[in-house]
Amino acid sequence: MDGHARRTHHRGAMGSLKLGLVAALLVFWVVLTGAVAVRPSANPYRVGVLIFRPPFHLALDGLREGLAQLGYREAENLAFVVEDAHGDMPSLAGRAAKIVQAKPDVMFTIGTAPTAAAKQATTMLPIVFTFVADPLRSGLIASYASSQNNLTGITNSAAPLSGKRLELLQEIAPGIKHVLVLVAPQESVSEVSFKFLAEVAPKLGIELIRRDVSSRAEIEQGLQALPKGTIDAIYHIPSALVGTHIDLLIQRAIEDRMPLSVHEDAMVAQGALISYGADIRLLGVQAAKLVAKILIGAKPSEIPVQTAEKLTLVINLSTAKAIGLDIPRTILERTDRFVE
Repeated sequence: MDGHARRTHHRGAMGSLKLGLVAALLVFWVVLTGAVAVRPSANPYRVGVLIFRPPFHLALDGLREGLAQLGYREAENLAFVVEDAHGDMPSLAGRAAKIVQAKPDVMFTIGTAPTAAAKQATTMLPIVFTFVADPLRSGLIASYASSQNNLTGITNSAAPLSGKRLELLQEIAPGIKHVLVLVAPQESVSEVSFKFLAEVAPKLGIELIRRDVSSRAEIEQGLQALPKGTIDAIYHIPSALVGTHIDLLIQRAIEDRMPLSVHEDAMVAQGALISYGADIRLLGVQAAKLVAKILIGAKPSEIPVQTAEKLTLVINLSTAKAIGLDIPRTILERTDRFVE
């Protein structure tokens, strides 16, 4: 190679290096500042969304809100590909595969079961999850610092908070001794949550009455098999199955005039007495920041898994009145929201 050729090659190599550095710095700047990587409306960013049951739509509402705050708006530079299972768990695998086939830029999942289905459907498409009770013990990620796969997201810490919710239940109804817990053993989140609960219950002098269920019919049978007066309260641990049929637990709790503790505020609106945990809509808003990072080039494994920024205590005063329960002032003063 002569001198001119060497100089030309050197300038070309330097030019490529500079372009590479500029591109890397641009990605870093966009991630750091939250700026939007602009795309024309004819070629919008596409976000696949896998929803399991109705209350989870609140997370999608939050995601829309959060992305809009960051400059991503539908009909301008953003489009959603939504698959809603309407509470049908067996359909999750097929719906996740359908989203993957649509080739969005990122997939957004709400809940442990939809996230597990998405993980099974693809190892390449970036996945941002939210409202997952315990992603580590559920086998979705390798660690909170790095998933070491194509997932990242936000945990609502529902499983680790199981003990805290039991403490709140006892504080709101001091006389409880026997608490019914319906466990869906086929769901890892249900088993993990029960383990946390079982560690705390003996310290509070509470006996857990565990019943394993795998269908609505078994939930009905489990409730009917316990005569009135056998249990003092019902405690709902995270479970896609039981959550879909929470109406059965609410009905039994009100009929027997006993408290029902849950981990979703939407269930309190349906008639459960008390919930303590993350606000689903706010989790969607929080997740929008992670989705935006991925849209401009960040890898899920490079984004640490986050915890919910805020936990809320919600109480249904109408339910408390219906079951004849006076809420202690110590609880009322700490309550974030009341349902009447």
